[in-house]
Amino acid sequence: MTNPSGPHEPQDGIRPAPRQVIASFDDYADAQRLVDRMSDDGFPVEHVRIIGDGLRTIERVTGRMTKSRAAFAGAASGAWFGLFIGLLLAIFTVGPVWIVTMLIALVIGAFWGAVFGFVAHVATGGERDFASVKSLEAQRYDVCVSAEYAAEAARYAS
Repeated sequence: MTNPSGPHEPQDGIRPAPRQVIASFDDYADAQRLVDRMSDDGFPVEHVRIIGDGLRTIERVTGRMTKSRAAFAGAASGAWFGLFIGLLLAIFTVGPVWIVTMLIALVIGAFWGAVFGFVAHVATGGERDFASVKSLEAQRYDVCVSAEYAAEAARYAS
Protein backbone atom coordinates (compact mmCIF):
# COMPACT_ATOMS: atom_id res chain seq x y z
CA MET A 1 0.00 0.00 0.00
CA THR A 2 1.45 3.35 -0.98
CA ASN A 3 1.20 6.50 1.03
CA PRO A 4 -0.32 9.33 -1.07
CA SER A 5 1.07 12.03 1.21
CA GLY A 6 4.69 10.98 0.63
CA PRO A 7 7.13 8.42 1.98
CA HIS A 8 7.82 10.20 5.29
CA GLU A 9 4.31 11.34 6.11
CA PRO A 10 2.14 9.16 8.36
CA GLN A 11 -1.08 7.94 6.73
CA ASP A 12 -3.29 9.13 9.56
CA GLY A 13 -2.28 12.76 8.92
CA ILE A 14 -0.70 13.26 12.36
CA ARG A 15 2.85 14.54 12.04
CA PRO A 16 5.41 13.27 14.55
CA ALA A 17 7.09 15.80 16.80
CA PRO A 18 10.28 17.23 15.28
CA ARG A 19 13.45 15.60 16.58
CA GLN A 20 16.89 17.01 17.23
CA VAL A 21 20.16 15.05 17.12
CA ILE A 22 21.96 15.40 20.46
CA ALA A 23 24.86 12.99 19.78
CA SER A 24 26.29 10.77 17.04
CA PHE A 25 28.31 7.60 17.54
CA ASP A 26 30.20 5.14 15.34
CA ASP A 27 29.19 2.26 17.61
CA TYR A 28 25.68 1.22 18.68
CA ALA A 29 26.90 0.30 22.17
CA ASP A 30 28.00 3.90 22.77
CA ALA A 31 24.58 5.23 21.73
CA GLN A 32 22.92 2.65 23.97
CA ARG A 33 25.11 3.68 26.93
CA LEU A 34 24.06 7.32 26.51
CA VAL A 35 20.35 6.42 26.52
CA ASP A 36 20.91 4.11 29.50
CA ARG A 37 22.62 6.93 31.42
CA MET A 38 19.70 9.24 30.57
CA SER A 39 17.25 6.61 31.79
CA ASP A 40 19.18 6.10 35.03
CA ASP A 41 18.96 9.85 35.71
CA GLY A 42 15.18 9.87 35.22
CA PHE A 43 15.06 11.45 31.75
CA PRO A 44 11.81 10.56 29.89
CA VAL A 45 13.48 8.18 27.42
CA GLU A 46 10.23 7.49 25.58
CA HIS A 47 11.08 10.68 23.66
CA VAL A 48 14.49 9.32 22.56
CA ARG A 49 15.28 7.48 19.33
CA ILE A 50 18.50 5.78 18.23
CA ILE A 51 18.61 6.06 14.46
CA GLY A 52 21.09 4.05 12.40
CA ASP A 53 22.28 5.84 9.28
CA GLY A 54 24.16 4.37 6.33
CA LEU A 55 23.09 0.74 6.71
CA ARG A 56 25.25 -2.00 5.24
CA THR A 57 25.40 -5.77 5.42
CA ILE A 58 28.45 -7.46 6.85
CA GLU A 59 29.17 -11.10 6.18
CA ARG A 60 31.64 -12.68 8.58
CA VAL A 61 33.16 -15.85 7.14
CA THR A 62 33.27 -18.50 9.87
CA GLY A 63 35.12 -21.23 8.03
CA ARG A 64 35.38 -23.57 5.10
CA MET A 65 32.28 -25.59 4.23
CA THR A 66 33.27 -29.17 3.49
CA LYS A 67 31.00 -32.08 2.65
CA SER A 68 31.41 -33.51 6.14
CA ARG A 69 30.69 -30.14 7.80
CA ALA A 70 27.57 -29.73 5.65
CA ALA A 71 26.43 -33.24 6.63
CA PHE A 72 27.11 -32.52 10.31
CA ALA A 73 25.17 -29.22 10.18
CA GLY A 74 22.31 -31.02 8.43
CA ALA A 75 22.37 -33.77 11.05
CA ALA A 76 22.18 -31.25 13.88
CA SER A 77 19.26 -29.45 12.24
CA GLY A 78 17.53 -32.74 11.47
CA ALA A 79 18.03 -33.95 15.04
CA TRP A 80 16.19 -30.89 16.38
CA PHE A 81 13.34 -31.48 13.93
CA GLY A 82 13.28 -35.18 14.83
CA LEU A 83 13.17 -34.31 18.52
CA PHE A 84 10.20 -32.04 17.87
CA ILE A 85 8.35 -34.76 15.95
CA GLY A 86 9.26 -37.26 18.68
CA LEU A 87 7.76 -34.99 21.31
CA LEU A 88 4.57 -34.71 19.30
CA LEU A 89 4.36 -38.49 18.90
CA ALA A 90 5.26 -39.10 22.55
CA ILE A 91 2.06 -37.36 23.61
CA PHE A 92 0.13 -40.40 22.39
CA THR A 93 2.27 -43.04 24.12
CA VAL A 94 1.78 -44.69 27.49
CA GLY A 95 4.52 -45.51 29.98
CA PRO A 96 8.25 -45.38 29.27
CA VAL A 97 7.73 -45.92 25.52
CA TRP A 98 7.82 -42.13 25.04
CA ILE A 99 11.60 -42.10 25.55
CA VAL A 100 12.11 -44.72 22.83
CA THR A 101 9.76 -42.80 20.53
CA MET A 102 11.73 -39.59 21.00
CA LEU A 103 15.10 -41.30 20.50
CA ILE A 104 13.99 -43.06 17.31
CA ALA A 105 12.59 -39.80 15.91
CA LEU A 106 15.82 -37.98 16.85
CA VAL A 107 18.00 -40.58 15.10
CA ILE A 108 15.83 -40.63 11.98
CA GLY A 109 15.82 -36.82 11.87
CA ALA A 110 19.61 -36.66 12.27
CA PHE A 111 20.14 -39.26 9.54
CA TRP A 112 17.93 -37.56 6.97
CA GLY A 113 19.24 -34.14 7.93
CA ALA A 114 22.79 -35.36 7.28
CA VAL A 115 21.76 -36.81 3.93
CA PHE A 116 20.02 -33.61 2.83
CA GLY A 117 22.88 -31.42 4.11
CA PHE A 118 25.44 -33.49 2.19
CA VAL A 119 23.37 -33.57 -1.02
CA ALA A 120 22.59 -29.84 -0.86
CA HIS A 121 26.30 -29.01 -0.52
CA VAL A 122 27.31 -31.33 -3.37
CA ALA A 123 24.56 -29.83 -5.55
CA THR A 124 26.17 -26.37 -5.35
CA GLY A 125 29.16 -27.72 -7.27
CA GLY A 126 31.67 -25.92 -5.04
CA GLU A 127 30.16 -22.51 -5.78
CA ARG A 128 29.97 -21.51 -2.12
CA ASP A 129 32.46 -23.50 -0.11
CA PHE A 130 32.39 -21.38 3.03
CA ALA A 131 30.09 -20.78 5.98
CA SER A 132 29.25 -17.28 7.13
CA VAL A 133 27.05 -15.16 9.38
CA LYS A 134 25.37 -12.04 8.00
CA SER A 135 24.49 -8.96 10.02
CA LEU A 136 23.23 -5.44 9.46
CA GLU A 137 25.27 -2.52 10.75
CA ALA A 138 24.97 1.23 10.50
CA GLN A 139 27.88 3.54 9.79
CA ARG A 140 26.59 6.07 12.33
CA TYR A 141 24.07 6.03 15.18
CA ASP A 142 22.29 9.30 15.99
CA VAL A 143 20.60 9.77 19.34
CA CYS A 144 17.60 12.00 18.68
CA VAL A 145 15.21 13.61 21.12
CA SER A 146 11.91 15.43 20.68
CA ALA A 147 12.58 19.14 20.22
CA GLU A 148 10.82 20.01 23.49
CA TYR A 149 13.34 17.88 25.47
CA ALA A 150 16.45 18.72 23.41
CA ALA A 151 17.87 21.33 25.79
CA GLU A 152 17.60 19.00 28.77
CA ALA A 153 19.00 16.03 26.80
CA ALA A 154 21.97 18.01 25.46
CA ARG A 155 23.59 18.05 28.91
CA TYR A 156 23.90 14.22 28.74
CA ALA A 157 25.69 14.29 25.38
CA SER A 158 28.59 16.40 26.58
